Amino acid sequence: MSADTMTGTLVRSESTTIERLGAVLTALAALTIALSILGLFVIVPVSTTVAGVAVSRLLGAGLLAVGLGVMAAGVGSQWGPLDADPNRHGSPTDGVLVGLVWLATAGLVAAHVAGTPLWPLIAVVFGGLAAAGATFSQEDIGVPLIGGGFVAFAGGVLATGTIGPGWQFAPAGFSVTLTGTVGAPLIAFGGGLLGVWIAARVAGGFGARGRQNGAYGLIGANALGMLSLLLALVGFIVSKGIGPATEGIRYGLFWQPQFWFEAPIIDEYVIVHGPELWFHWPFVMNGYTQLSDAINGVLPAIVGTVWLVIGTVVFAVPLGIGAAVFLTEYAEQGRFTSLIEIATNGLWSTPSIVFGLFGLAFLVPRLGNTPSLLAGQLVLAFMLLPVVVITTREALLAVPDEYRDASAALGVSKWETIRSVVLPAAMPGIITGVILGVGRIAGETAPILLVLGSQPFPRDAPEIFSLTGGFPFVELNLVQPASALPYQLYAVISGGVGDDAAFAWGTAFVLLLVVLSFYAIGIASRAFFRRKLDQ
Repeated sequence: MSADTMTGTLVRSESTTIERLGAVLTALAALTIALSILGLFVIVPVSTTVAGVAVSRLLGAGLLAVGLGVMAAGVGSQWGPLDADPNRHGSPTDGVLVGLVWLATAGLVAAHVAGTPLWPLIAVVFGGLAAAGATFSQEDIGVPLIGGGFVAFAGGVLATGTIGPGWQFAPAGFSVTLTGTVGAPLIAFGGGLLGVWIAARVAGGFGARGRQNGAYGLIGANALGMLSLLLALVGFIVSKGIGPATEGIRYGLFWQPQFWFEAPIIDEYVIVHGPELWFHWPFVMNGYTQLSDAINGVLPAIVGTVWLVIGTVVFAVPLGIGAAVFLTEYAEQGRFTSLIEIATNGLWSTPSIVFGLFGLAFLVPRLGNTPSLLAGQLVLAFMLLPVVVITTREALLAVPDEYRDASAALGVSKWETIRSVVLPAAMPGIITGVILGVGRIAGETAPILLVLGSQPFPRDAPEIFSLTGGFPFVELNLVQPASALPYQLYAVISGGVGDDAAFAWGTAFVLLLVVLSFYAIGIASRAFFRRKLDQ
């Protein structure tokens, strides 16, 4: 033991060997997790070779290095030169985690590889021994050797090619076949999580600090996994849809007369020449038709989706913010506000199909008895309203009372305080809630199937505005059927993707772009209000 450890010093002047070793192993395990998620979504297929080595084998090599590394750290801490401060025994949590991993592994190997009917007994024995060893042995022996042994075992299975791209597993009694393209990333992901947990404990030198590091490492690995999952999901859609969606794009630049005007001084017309840039994106600018050789597009669905979101925001956001302001700033906190809070939470968790049925039974008969944009906007507004109320209330409650007290001390009325002080301070949080809600309703399918329209593949976009001869010279027509990107995508899938697989992926890609565009607008608005607040 070093002098720092023996005296209980909490702050160390420099990293020890075991801390550096643990940090390297933690980073390697986290990298394995990220690569396994990319492999699972076929962004980086496990059959891909890097320097002649398959990605599945690279995943196995990473796990093998992590497993052997943490085992070496345990041995070095107990019998070697590594400086650590382990507890005298593990914890019940250690035993449960390590025991469950070995129980499942031993059961699968015994049942489906060895084919022995004694697999339940073998699984219990292996799991029980692993749990007992991790719980009752000294911390730098049980957890690194038993847990790290599993990580090394999983890595060896992948590194040797025992489970690889060509591997198949069809358990008896199940109508499913697990392939190596799925099995290898799943094994790497599970082994990586366990490896991060143990390696982070090694980096902390075991003991209380090591357990804390292990918890932080596991939480961080889960966060990394979620981020990688999100990126992989987006990347998968982009990789599948960008080709069909960008097919036939053309653009150019040429010179031609732009405009002309009469010049009284020289008594003739002057023609001004200038460049004209033209751009045509068929998938985004065309409608859908089966009677033409033109590329089918999703313009009507894009227009319908945009109008749905705009109408939803116009209906729901002012009403939701107003309700939240009343409940937070004016209403007395009691049974009434508690009932409202329960109701809004219940509405937010209500399945979307229920809102759709309500719209079909109540709104559609009262709006011309036909599916329409207006019915879709109202249904989605009812879905957005609870999240606006909830997030706005939370944002208002987060504004310090000192802001209100200081404004009241200056003689400002309550409404002026709310309008000029409280709402601007809460606006970033309010916009965040609206962004989350818009992200949900822009991709909703179930409600608009019932209330929006009967033709998912229209040829022309809905004409919302039309000029009239009377005041106010513009007619707004929202009581008409329309399509939307989620509706159109569902129609392609439910009709059997088949030859329309490219069209389906292209539609999904455009839908992703539309949703991300709404997010970008919301994020820019939030940044603007934050900047105004800081001034």
